[in-house]
Amino acid sequence: MAYYMLQTAYTPESLAYQIKNPQNVVKRTETVIRNLGGKLLCTYYSFGEYDLVQIMELPDNASAASLAIIGAAGRALKASKITALMAVEEGLDAFKKAANAKYKPPV
Repeated sequence: MAYYMLQTAYTPESLAYQIKNPQNVVKRTETVIRNLGGKLLCTYYSFGEYDLVQIMELPDNASAASLAIIGAAGRALKASKITALMAVEEGLDAFKKAANAKYKPPV
């Protein structure tokens, strides 16, 4: 399983609806993520460009892409962004592999 961060920004209409009818976003999204073979790890509301941040485990990139498609099709989001996450050990391994690749930039 791979880790992903999903950031979403609601449309003004979706925010207005949620003010009138507050619902637990975890309950709303947890089933979808589980049906894609994943597990929701944490959810936070946030300030700024995005309204919500969720960290999850998903089996593969196709599952993450499916989640993005579902979000776009629902028309409640004005923007969403899915970022693949790596454990620190994986990042260190990536640096080691980069060092061994012998890349020479054009001069």
